[in-house]
Amino acid sequence: MKIKTGDKVMVISGHYKGTVGDVIAVMPKENKVVVEGVNIIKKALKVSQQNPEGGIVEKEAPIDASNVMLYDNKAKKVSRIGIKVNDKGEKVRYFKASGETVKGGKK
Repeated sequence: MKIKTGDKVMVISGHYKGTVGDVIAVMPKENKVVVEGVNIIKKALKVSQQNPEGGIVEKEAPIDASNVMLYDNKAKKVSRIGIKVNDKGEKVRYFKASGETVKGGKK
C-alpha cells in the first residue's frame, strides 16, 4: 500500500467524492484507510467510568484504499504514485503526473 499516515488524499468515489483530507490511520491487511472528515458515523457509547455521560459520538470510519488517491498540493490535483531511488540510494514516493517527490507521511 503506497498510502501512509499523514498523507493528504482526495476521495475519488462514493458519497464523499471530491473531499480532501489527511489520513489518520492505515490498515494494510484490510486495505482500508481512515480519512479526516470522511465517512462520519454516529456511535452510541455506554455510560462508564471513563465516559460518565455516555451519549452519541461522531467519528470517522474506514473506507477502502481504492477510493482515495494522493493529492498534490502544488498541482492542485490527484496523481498516481510511483517509487524510485533518489541520489542518496533511498526509496522515495513520487507523483507520476508532476514528477515531484511526496512530502509527509509517516511509516
